[in-house]
Amino acid sequence: MSTYEAASKAKRASIDLAACDTDCKDKALLEIASELKSRMKDVLQANAEDLERSEKENLPAPLLKRLKFDESKIMDVIAGIESLRKLPEPVGKTLASTALDTDLELYKVSCPIGVIGVIFESRPDALVQISTLCLKSGNAVILKGGSEAHNTNRILWEIIKTATERAGLPKGWIQLIETREDVNAMLKLDDYIDLIIPRGSNEFVKWIMENSNIPVLGHADGICHAYVDENADLDMAVNVVLDSKTQYVAVCNATETLLVHANIAKRFLPLLKKGMEAKNVELVGDERVREFIPVGVATEEDWETEYLDYKLSIKIVDSLLEAIEHINTYSSGHTEAIITEDKERVETFMNLVDSGNVFWNCSTRFSDGFRYGFGAEVGISTNKIHARGPVGLEGLLIYKYKMIGHGNIVGDYESHKRTYKHTKLDKEFKL
Repeated sequence: MSTYEAASKAKRASIDLAACDTDCKDKALLEIASELKSRMKDVLQANAEDLERSEKENLPAPLLKRLKFDESKIMDVIAGIESLRKLPEPVGKTLASTALDTDLELYKVSCPIGVIGVIFESRPDALVQISTLCLKSGNAVILKGGSEAHNTNRILWEIIKTATERAGLPKGWIQLIETREDVNAMLKLDDYIDLIIPRGSNEFVKWIMENSNIPVLGHADGICHAYVDENADLDMAVNVVLDSKTQYVAVCNATETLLVHANIAKRFLPLLKKGMEAKNVELVGDERVREFIPVGVATEEDWETEYLDYKLSIKIVDSLLEAIEHINTYSSGHTEAIITEDKERVETFMNLVDSGNVFWNCSTRFSDGFRYGFGAEVGISTNKIHARGPVGLEGLLIYKYKMIGHGNIVGDYESHKRTYKHTKLDKEFKL
């Protein structure tokens, strides 16, 4: 099947999918979870083949870790599906209602975007999360996963396709494309695809934006920061930074640069180094950091790098405002955290840091759709329009205006026979 045919089928299916009720979609989600359980051995075998091939091709260790889709991750995905199923129906929600006149009512009602093309990295769990989020929000989806996960992606797509068709969803709502040529073709199909969500390198995302007329939502790098203020609880700070860096290094919400206030650097940095050494983290720092602990030399390039590995760059700053300036200069706009006991400094940090997720006394690893209670996410957006931060159900919705009248005509209002009331209503749309 050509990319054009896949997009055309997805477009037709999206119309019917938008009209599917909650029961139908929830039944489909249950069928996906059931099919994943019953075909777990097949999924594990496909993933083992992908891992074996990728190891032979010298795929870096962090990416191999992302690629691995073991029984534990499958059960996590199934738990995510159940969590998603329990969320309220997002489609058909009345967002606003206005009485234009006593017998003329206007409603702003949520609806699916339509057809969403998602290009994602070598994380098989992402395929399931993206697909189920699109299903719940009533969107058709065209998927392009990393070539490293070719076998795993294919069997997961087959499982979801089979399960949802059995549940009564329209055929063609989920499509899988597999080559770079398919991606090139997809980017030209603006008559069929309503939104592209790319997940990958900064260069790749920019290339997508520059080579398509389709709106693009997403983020490129995940250059996240943690700032340890002079009023921080140092034991807490070590624990939070360790988690932010090492809980899972190969993800976009892992901390890559640590900023430390000069007044606590002498006491804090040795504690941090001890914890990081236990996790085999390579540390690099500026000249002031190296006065207190023996670490490698941090360069300008380090402040601009998403390591996705056991490496952390450290810089000493003299003030909160200097930390904020550094973050706003080098951050990708993803996630930043401040560790401090001073609420006034927290307020300043949260107001001035220009990122989609800003945290106080907690790990940057919390910026995730599942952890936010969104069910899952299709990605993290650093955009400033439509959606920002973890993109869950709400980020996959748009709205339409629905009006109910009783033979009303504009001419009556233009001739001043009638006048507009424009009264806000507290009323759900209902025919």
